[in-house]
Amino acid sequence: MMTPPAGLPEAVLMPALERCWGIRAASVQYRPVGWGSHHWAVSGEAGARWFVTADELENKRLSQAEPLAAGFRRLHAALSAATDLRECGRTFVVAPVPGRDGEPLARVGNRFGVAVYPFVHGQSCEWADFSSPAHRRAVLDLLVATHTAPPAARRRALADDFRVPHRDELEAACQAGGDTPDRGPYSRAAARLVQQHAAPLQRLLARYDHLVAAAGTQSSRTVLTHGEPHPGNTMLTAGGWLLIDWDTALAAPPERDLWSLDPGDGSILEAYAGLTGISPRSPVLDLYRLRWDIADIAVDVSRFRRTHTGTAEDDKSFGFLSSLVRQASDEGGHAG
Repeated sequence: MMTPPAGLPEAVLMPALERCWGIRAASVQYRPVGWGSHHWAVSGEAGARWFVTADELENKRLSQAEPLAAGFRRLHAALSAATDLRECGRTFVVAPVPGRDGEPLARVGNRFGVAVYPFVHGQSCEWADFSSPAHRRAVLDLLVATHTAPPAARRRALADDFRVPHRDELEAACQAGGDTPDRGPYSRAAARLVQQHAAPLQRLLARYDHLVAAAGTQSSRTVLTHGEPHPGNTMLTAGGWLLIDWDTALAAPPERDLWSLDPGDGSILEAYAGLTGISPRSPVLDLYRLRWDIADIAVDVSRFRRTHTGTAEDDKSFGFLSSLVRQASDEGGHAG
């Protein structure tokens, strides 16, 4: 995120780091990197360094009716799974530093979940495409190691229930009529945009429901998944490739990690089957590809139905939303 969260100033963050992790911060520098979480580089009095993240718990809920505590539990389970996976010997996992209570996450104030990570020296990557076939294959190898980890690695992970986050708000926005509350500069523009494309968006949701019903139970194929193994969540270090940002980890079918990894020629899917003995299923790949599209739209719709002020993130999110909704309408179902 490009701007610090208004509800978590350094005057609140620094005492929380000392209280929950015993970190006496000598300096705290906000880092405008990534998307979804807030990040700081923190230096201690003895020269130790950490990377601190804070997630707004509103964004971790699946529906408007869920309490913030549900978002915290979901994030806690994901980071606990990352910790368990690393303890199973997967050293490529950048897992949180346990707090004084042994937990990977602390709730700070009412609205934030804060985690502390070791400061990793290495080459970060952009969100876009993989830098090379070797980069893509390296991520496949990390995913195979994740998916074939012992059952202990997913003992605290939540199971994917195929729900789309903030679907309730997207469906409400698709309904005609009614006054749109003015909660910020993009409230009414976002509402108009969704209304204009309500029919194709509703078809997207219906298609997704059909894919979920057709997939049936997937319990026998459940593995621990990262959830977002795109290039931006990889780092190249002197010791090899790492996977970062495990905040969406779930126990799920392997296709959850594979749909975006294959370059479109089936080569990665074929390689995965050869390494694991598990053949990815096309309908389940389609399911996860479509859910990614819908979730991107629903999350931004939710953002603009809540109070917002027109930050740089708001500007960027509205641009994303406009593009995604129009692509969903033009392409009849696939939004990106």
